[in-house]
Amino acid sequence: MEQVLTLQRRIELMEDMGRYMLSDEPAWQEAMQMAGHRNAWFTAEHIAHAVESIARQYLAPGKLPAWVGQYKLPAEACTVGIVMAGNIPLVGFHDMLCGFMSGHRLMLKLSTKDEVLMRHLLHRMVTQESLVAECITVAERLNGCDAYIATGSNNTARYFEQYFGKYPHIIRQNRTSVAILDGSETDKELVALADDVYLYYGLGCRNVTQVCVPHGYDFERLLRIFARYDHYADLNKYKNNYDYHLALYLLNRVPYMSTPALLMVENELPFSAVSVLHYRHYTDREQLVQELQGSTDIQAIIGHGLIPFGSAQVPTLTDYADGVDTMAFLCSL
Repeated sequence: MEQVLTLQRRIELMEDMGRYMLSDEPAWQEAMQMAGHRNAWFTAEHIAHAVESIARQYLAPGKLPAWVGQYKLPAEACTVGIVMAGNIPLVGFHDMLCGFMSGHRLMLKLSTKDEVLMRHLLHRMVTQESLVAECITVAERLNGCDAYIATGSNNTARYFEQYFGKYPHIIRQNRTSVAILDGSETDKELVALADDVYLYYGLGCRNVTQVCVPHGYDFERLLRIFARYDHYADLNKYKNNYDYHLALYLLNRVPYMSTPALLMVENELPFSAVSVLHYRHYTDREQLVQELQGSTDIQAIIGHGLIPFGSAQVPTLTDYADGVDTMAFLCSL
């Protein structure tokens, strides 16, 4: 008779993982160091932030039962293929968690940019419970799955649609986040906004890449506070982006504001390059909020009465990518 992991056992394993991720276990510390060596964008600071966010927001005792209790879990297990992104540390963890907690069998296609941490955590799960090996496998090709979840760029999304379109699927494309400022923000709030902008070097879909400001907004205080991240100029990959875009703006005579690690330019597009922050002006805040909430490009909106400053990169279990309830999708299979 086939053995299956009970929901309670799955919860126990994930809560144990949360404790492990916050521990000083030598093997885990070594894995985090190795992840940084493999990908220069994954600094120790950013890995630590991602790990703590997952452990405290997803895996803290009591959070998983409350979350899973909102769904009717499927009676039978399907095989779900998950193509993971690699732009920030452990970015695919939430998809894996949803699949595991819903009781499905998972085939994971890890990103080469972010495989060290995921492989280590999956290996530890198997050492804690051998049945995990029957629930989760890592594969190069995701053949024979009943459903798919794939995260990538707008270009790769077209290929994913071609390959997976005839199966139940979630296919994610490029998204980014914006902040709405009104000029009344405190220094503490702007310090928190700096985290929303700079964490992970701006590579995440929850990074703020555009700020919307009223006409006449004074940027001087904002740039002064953002200077706390000037040390980013010390990373060659980041500085190369900065120098490249600075040269473009100078050659094309594009007006800009700057710190040693950030270029600010006026641009209606929410997407900006690494080391660049766009800004746009608005007159009607309510109309702006409605516009942004209706955009398929926007993942999160930061500001007064919206997502609090500093919270963009600390998502909760129900902050689903692209606003699509991954757990509900998995439970419908």
